[in-house]
Amino acid sequence: MDSRAPAPTSTPRAPPTVPAWATPRGPVSSDAEAAFLAGAALTSLDIIIRYEPIWAGAWRQRLALKCAAAAVRLVGRSEDEAALRDAVLLTRPGDLLSLGPAGNILAGWRRLASRSPAVDVETLAGIVELLGLRWSDEFLSIPEQIDDLARSEDKQPAPFAAAAIATKVFVLRPDAELLAWWLADQVLAQKLRWPKPVPLFIAQVYSLAFRSTSGREAGTRGAGTRIRPGGEGFERAVCLALAQGAAQACRLAAEIARRAERLAAVAPKLRAKGAGEAIARLLEEDAVSGSLATKNLSRFGSRRLFERLIKFDAVRELSGRPTFRLYGL
Repeated sequence: MDSRAPAPTSTPRAPPTVPAWATPRGPVSSDAEAAFLAGAALTSLDIIIRYEPIWAGAWRQRLALKCAAAAVRLVGRSEDEAALRDAVLLTRPGDLLSLGPAGNILAGWRRLASRSPAVDVETLAGIVELLGLRWSDEFLSIPEQIDDLARSEDKQPAPFAAAAIATKVFVLRPDAELLAWWLADQVLAQKLRWPKPVPLFIAQVYSLAFRSTSGREAGTRGAGTRIRPGGEGFERAVCLALAQGAAQACRLAAEIARRAERLAAVAPKLRAKGAGEAIARLLEEDAVSGSLATKNLSRFGSRRLFERLIKFDAVRELSGRPTFRLYGL
């Protein structure tokens, strides 16, 4: 990409949305109906993934942030999306030791969104550490179990395979629920032959999809107990969560696509040296530091560039601060 005259390729058509009839609106009484809804929603999501638009990196990382916020809440911490962004982006590159527990959790989901869905023991050990878990030899069999689930094309549809790995991990180590959901996204991607996983599952753990039937029938939001991996009705809950999560991911894709189109429209007006590198970061990341420095762009130059992009309404400032600002689509 020319650093002086960047021109990101725009998407030729708007990303598909999940049909309204494929989004659960109330209690779903059968596994078959839940699986049908999940399949319909995943079809729309699959179109986006197969096309691999130029803004797909930013989209996946924004989903990773949402998942990390839910994961942090699940372990009893209070950091929100803004605090998680700060934990990673205000840390020196490569200094993972200073991210803190919440920042490490976000790093785990960012890694999920940026790599192939293959899982070996080395990959697993790295994620176990980021999620704050104690490694044990019980984890050594997980990569083989994932391979078995991924190969069983005729035995288990993708949502049920994802539910199976989550259950296996949670039964093995009840303290490893974060890992169970992280691996569920991996197995889903392998079963659907996606080049990279899309962070989906854990963002839905507090949704109605994972509330017990008694709570849903009562009609009270938040009523009932949360269905955990392996619990009664878990496979149905996973299907409903996928239907909801895919719909939300498609809506987010539409928002990011519109912003990327705007960025593409103003890109030819930018003459700053290194502007192409900054635009590439915006298309790949959830957020970019306002003091970004690259080989061709100084910190002062990046501040001026982002200020101009704000005037063009091509990016958003995400921190709400006058200093240490963060920008993204």
